[in-house]
This record gives sequence, structure tokens and C-alpha cells, in this order.
Amino acid sequence: MFVTTTDDIPGRTITACHGVASGSTVRAKHAGRDIMAGLKNIVGGELKGYTELLNEAREEAYQRMLDQAVQMGANAVVNVRFSTSSVAAGASEIYVYGTAVTVEG
Repeated sequence: MFVTTTDDIPGRTITACHGVASGSTVRAKHAGRDIMAGLKNIVGGELKGYTELLNEAREEAYQRMLDQAVQMGANAVVNVRFSTSSVAAGASEIYVYGTAVTVEG
């Protein structure tokens, strides 16, 4: 599966457009991570628990987008974008989307 943030893939020709493929996940903060984040705020530094949480969420949303693209019959996704939003107190959504296409070449 080819995935790119550009609108084409160099050396390949888009032969079909299948529509928007997307994936999302909503994750809530963990109380233990909140306690550690509070302590880190005092001394500074990376909030590794939150970094791990966001990396896991991005990967899950990304994989869901790829799964949807495959179901649509695509072998590539172009114009991929990530977005985040707060959906409730302590919970955020990671959303990834792009155009599912078939490429040849």
C-alpha cells in the first residue's frame, strides 16, 4: 500500500479514485499518567506516558484508514492528513484521512 501526503505518487499513475478513506480512535487519559504528568510539569521534560498514548492512537487510526482503503479496492492513499480534537473531558480523538486510489506503474 502506497501512502503519501502529496496528491500523487511520482512514477505512478492514478487510474481510479475510490473516495475518502478514514480512521479514528478516541483515547482517554489514564489516572496514573495524569499523576506522572503533574509531577513532570513541576520539573519539566517530556511526558512520555502521553507520547506513548498518542503514538498508539495515531497508529491505530492510521491502520483503520488503511483497512478501509483496502476494503474500497485501493492500493494507495494520497493526500493523507491527521487531525486531533477534544471530545470530552480527558478524552481526545485522533482522525486520519486521505483519498483512496488505485495506482499503476
